[in-house]
Formats: sequence, C-alpha cells, structure tokens
Amino acid sequence: MSSDCSRSLFFTVFVVGALVLGGSYYLEYSVGLTPCGLCLLQRVCLALLTGVCLMAAVQGPGRSGSFLYWLLGLLCSLAGTVTAWRQVLLQSDPVHHLATCAPGLADLFASAPWFSVLQQMFNGSLDCAQISWTLFDLSLPEWSLLYFVAMMILCICQLLRLVWSAVRRPLGGESSHRALAGD
Repeated sequence: MSSDCSRSLFFTVFVVGALVLGGSYYLEYSVGLTPCGLCLLQRVCLALLTGVCLMAAVQGPGRSGSFLYWLLGLLCSLAGTVTAWRQVLLQSDPVHHLATCAPGLADLFASAPWFSVLQQMFNGSLDCAQISWTLFDLSLPEWSLLYFVAMMILCICQLLRLVWSAVRRPLGGESSHRALAGD
C-alpha cells in the first residue's frame, strides 16, 4: 500500500473519530446528557485515537512509521473497548451492587491519586449504570463499544498487512528473492 493510500485511511479514521467526538459533545451540551466517569474515559480514548490518526495523516509516514501509528491506534482502541465493555457490564448488572453515593469526579481528582481514581471509576456508580439515551435499542456505551471494536479490527488488519509486506519485501531495499545462478 502506498503512502498516499495510508494517509487517506488515517485521514478517514480521523474524520470518523472527529464526528463521533462531536456527536458526544452534541449529546452533552445540546441534548443535556451528563457523562459519567466511564463516559469521560471513553471520550479521552476517542480523542487520543483521533489525535494519533490526525498526526499520521499529516505526516504521511513510511512503513515503520505507519506500523507505530497503527500500534498506538490499537492501544487507544483497546483502552476504549475495555472501558466501554465495563460500562455495558455495569448497565446489565443489577443496580444494588453499585455505590449509591459516589463523590464527584472533581473531588476524586483533587483528593486521590490517579490510579485510585481510575479504580473507583471502573467500580462504577449509579450514573454509569443508568441508560439515559438509546438509538436503535443500543445505549451509548454499546455504540461506543461497537466503534472501538471496529477500530481495533482496522488497526489489527493494517498491522498484519504491514508485517506481511515486510516479510515479503525487506526494509533495506534488497530483493527477498534469490537471484538465479544463471542470470
């Protein structure tokens, strides 16, 4: 795959990510949905993925740079998938297992270390378990999970394509086929 085709794929992923990010801000500020801690973590993963793809589209990296960018995209997608999956599990869990009164995110960040805040976010609260909006009978975390899984599949396919092309054609420019003795 040429560098131009790789750039256009990175740009396409950037545009889709920007649209999804814009949709989440629309739902927060126009519709009035308040994001919980897990929603904010998913938004951070989405913003990181979108930023990585924008940098890759602007730079137009070669084979090794593309490998690095797709690997970073895979890590962002994996983090988003884990976060969205946790929220989907919380929404399907009975509500009585969750903390009824959890401190706000601002209070958590002011008083506790980062790891402790992440752990409390993944434990969940009633805010994370409430389904406040659906589209085609799927909640926002389920849509987020679908998006992140699709991005993971894309990143894995691109990484495998790059590895396959590296095996078939080495980086140094020499041919991977032996010259015939009679040539």
